Amino acid sequence: MGIAAIIPARGGSKGIPGKNIKDFCGKPLLAWSILQAKKSPQISSVWVSSDDEGILNVARQFGAGAILRPAELAGDKATSESAWLHAVDTLEASGGPCEAVVGMQCTSPLRETGDIERGLSLFREGNLDSMFSGALIGDFYIWQRGKSGELESFNYDWKSRKRRQEISEQYVENGSFYIFRPDLLRRTGNRLGGNIGVVPMEFWKSFELDTLENWKMCEFLMRGFGLDKAA
Repeated sequence: MGIAAIIPARGGSKGIPGKNIKDFCGKPLLAWSILQAKKSPQISSVWVSSDDEGILNVARQFGAGAILRPAELAGDKATSESAWLHAVDTLEASGGPCEAVVGMQCTSPLRETGDIERGLSLFREGNLDSMFSGALIGDFYIWQRGKSGELESFNYDWKSRKRRQEISEQYVENGSFYIFRPDLLRRTGNRLGGNIGVVPMEFWKSFELDTLENWKMCEFLMRGFGLDKAA
């Protein structure tokens, strides 16, 4: 089967009703991930996994295969791993072994086919088992609440602040897409493991559509950087 792109997109979004097929920059949100994957020459097939027939109909309309996901794998507590594993099992049952999976997040449309292409090339060149897309954050100082409620620095020592040039590379996992081998997913139940790599993306591509405020911001970025013309 080569490399399959699998996009989990369940129905029943509570934050933004109908989010996965809501209009985003002139197309259903789901369509952007499908079209970005279909433009990649390294991807053999593109699939959408959903429990919702309306979502699957949109998937078919934009050229993706449809995988009906069981209701027990589509609840609020269901993981993306469970959806990917069900999809891989379904595909391999009829099409033979799958070399690798590109697991894409529908709610992260700020990506380009070139990002996926670079990821797949690095995945193969590095003989990796898994990979995540991420953004280099540099001098990004993170704080957290301790057990007693006090603020404490998390990824640096505020008492001995380093110069920017002295800070080692740090990546934020942006959730846009993952690449992994099916056997790793089956053995560990995790999208990441073994020899892990990262494909760097611009930081502005890290924003997700989980609130109406983020929706407006992502539309601005999508149009501002011309991504709405790319697919």
